[in-house]
Amino acid sequence: MRSADLLDPERFRPSWPRLTYRLRLPRAHRGEARSKAGCAFLGSEYAIMGGAMSWVSNHTLVAAICNAGGFGVLASGALSPAELDFEIAATRAGTDRPFGVNLITFDQNLAGQLEVCLDRRVSHIVLGGGLPSAELIAAAKRAGARILCFAASLQMGQRAIRNGAEALIVEGHEAGGHVGPVSTNVLVQEMMPLMGEVPVFVAGGIGRGEMIAHFIALGAAGCQLGTRFVCARESRVHPRVKAAYIRASARDATLSPQLDPRFRIIPVRAIANKATAAFIEKQREAIVRYQRKEISLAEAQAEIETFWAGRLRRAVFDGDAEYGSLMAGQSVGFVTREESVREIIEQLVDEAETAYTPPLLPGLNLPWRTAASA
Repeated sequence: MRSADLLDPERFRPSWPRLTYRLRLPRAHRGEARSKAGCAFLGSEYAIMGGAMSWVSNHTLVAAICNAGGFGVLASGALSPAELDFEIAATRAGTDRPFGVNLITFDQNLAGQLEVCLDRRVSHIVLGGGLPSAELIAAAKRAGARILCFAASLQMGQRAIRNGAEALIVEGHEAGGHVGPVSTNVLVQEMMPLMGEVPVFVAGGIGRGEMIAHFIALGAAGCQLGTRFVCARESRVHPRVKAAYIRASARDATLSPQLDPRFRIIPVRAIANKATAAFIEKQREAIVRYQRKEISLAEAQAEIETFWAGRLRRAVFDGDAEYGSLMAGQSVGFVTREESVREIIEQLVDEAETAYTPPLLPGLNLPWRTAASA
């Protein structure tokens, strides 16, 4: 067979009994421009983002991700503007590569945190915690920052783009922490055909490079992983909690249960532990007290909502793996040992290369690499 025949698009029309590697070449070509655009948008060697995790994604972890060729994102949750300023400066001291800062739209410190990002001329700002207003996005762009917004649905993504977002992070139900109701695969299928030239980074349940290759083949600009980096050597998570992540399987990463529809629970995915059972009991107590008219609906809701306050920090710093909050995605089963960030990213890239380069096509130019890293 002539090599030119391999590039004939007619040869790649569906032939369902023989779909092995045949579809990989055209997928690679379709994904190539988009994922190179992802690298260009981020300014990184690989279109692999390290998701911002409160108390976990500090300057040490973010700089390590950037230095390994990925794109790190600082978590601003629970940080004062002064603390965020320190983290940005410390990250810059650890790497000369671009990185982002995640701002939560409902954070009481948002205005001060945004001013710090503008003063420090942060190159990328990731807005999460709900749909950001057009005014907030415009303000975030004042110093030239590129703006990415989370989208847990097609409608949310479209509105974020109308409000001025330059890129989207499409995060599915399999992710850790606060999640939406729709799976990553369904979201990607629903959104990708309608996003045009907007870079879309996919997140939620991604633990191996083959899945990164899969989403890039579907037109994604890149992927974001969080849970995969929790047990990196550069992560400051307490060793006891790292051990809990390493022991966990996908089935252990469960959603916070809701016992009564009158008391809304924001879905949070975390490794089930004794705190999970205690949270169920807290809900039962609050519901019974409300039914007995001992407390109001608002008071019962407040008791339930404040149960998890401080428990994430308690896990990260104090090592409380039983009563702390161990936020994790279903990809936690791929976390099997403590290793360096560079080892993690190199493994992801190697796995993606294997998926993207079938035996007949050695040396294929890989779309999640920049020319410098190829």
